[in-house]
Amino acid sequence: MRFTQLAAAATVAVMAAVPAHAQTEIQWWHAMSGPLGEWVNDLAKQYNESQKDYKVVPTFKGTYDESMTAAIAAFRSGNAPHILQVFEVGTATMMASKAAIKPVAEVMKESGVSFDPKAYIPAVAGYYTAPNGQMLSLPFNSSTTIFYYNKDAFKAAGLDPEKAPKTWPEVVAAAAKLKASGHQCPFTTSWISWTQLESFSTWHNTLFATRNNGFGGTDARLAFNAPLHVRHFENLANMAKQGLFVYKGRGNVPDAAFPAGECAMMTASSGLYARVAKDAKFAYGISTLPYYPDVEGAPQNTVIGGASLWVMAGRKPAEYKGVADFFKFLSRADVQSASHKRTGYLPITLAAYELTEKSGFYKEKPGTDVAVTQMIRKTTDKSRGIRLGNFVQIRTIIDEETEQIWSGKKSAKEALDAAVQRGNEQLERFQKATRS
Repeated sequence: MRFTQLAAAATVAVMAAVPAHAQTEIQWWHAMSGPLGEWVNDLAKQYNESQKDYKVVPTFKGTYDESMTAAIAAFRSGNAPHILQVFEVGTATMMASKAAIKPVAEVMKESGVSFDPKAYIPAVAGYYTAPNGQMLSLPFNSSTTIFYYNKDAFKAAGLDPEKAPKTWPEVVAAAAKLKASGHQCPFTTSWISWTQLESFSTWHNTLFATRNNGFGGTDARLAFNAPLHVRHFENLANMAKQGLFVYKGRGNVPDAAFPAGECAMMTASSGLYARVAKDAKFAYGISTLPYYPDVEGAPQNTVIGGASLWVMAGRKPAEYKGVADFFKFLSRADVQSASHKRTGYLPITLAAYELTEKSGFYKEKPGTDVAVTQMIRKTTDKSRGIRLGNFVQIRTIIDEETEQIWSGKKSAKEALDAAVQRGNEQLERFQKATRS
């Protein structure tokens, strides 16, 4: 009897020491900080608590550029994460890195998880789809460019706080009144290339680059020094000279200027909404990107921004099953709708958009549907999006050259011509590299 009791006790002790169920860890590298970083962590926590088989571990790896560089280095050393968040301008580079990635459509199919690309908003899904129709990455934090304005500042300047400027001439007129009322920064913008050249081009149904903005092949070349683009940057240069447009820096550095109340009008990502909603101590409005009313076909649709989730190659089938299950969770209408409401990013599925609309959110928070309505319009070959190789480097070149305009060292035409010439050298390099 005593032996039996001891044996039973030993068995219980061993069972207690071994976890009842070993979870498969899924490493997810991302570039979200601040309120958006909290959102990513909450998504992982919500998923982890919803099931017991997998544990998603989100890790912040710096900016989009930094996280992408870190993942490529990790892949070469055989230590890449399962999931990598890559911003939209890195899409062509990831597509060309065939050995490093595993297409999301393939991951879902092999894992036996139902996956219908048609469930996603066409303008979003199409950007991350290969010419053969295979979806390569999962849309995640998809955004677009929108217009924010300070209603309190508008009221103080004698402007109608419920009427946002819809055209560029109206923006100039509003900026002049804001300046006259004492505002030091009537208008600014983040992401110069994305807002003032890339989205500007698709919004006016004109090409940013040949070969349908790169979708037609790697032999695409830049075309944003056309008369319309030059005219727009001449107008921005004149606004800068008059103190109506204040340049606040590259990338998303200017983002803080609007919620802080420093700048009264701003073109930026719809993903800035989370920060504006949290930090702005004033009444604000959200509207569509401004356009030139005399341009035929304008407004068309804006271009996608944000990022998607890429699956890295070299992992075990069991781990890919976890990735597929997590992606299924992320695509749920309720999860997408909640994320859209919280962040300002697009609901990536039509079902999530419909769920959000039915909830009354758009009526309760006017302007939060702007990003969606700008993106769900029917696209053209000129407005589908922009997918170019070495795009990160091209954006840096555009920053460098357009800064010459604001400092008065180059005219708009000189700067855009130089950006096109230097950018085309990057495209030629990418074309040669993908041929070899």
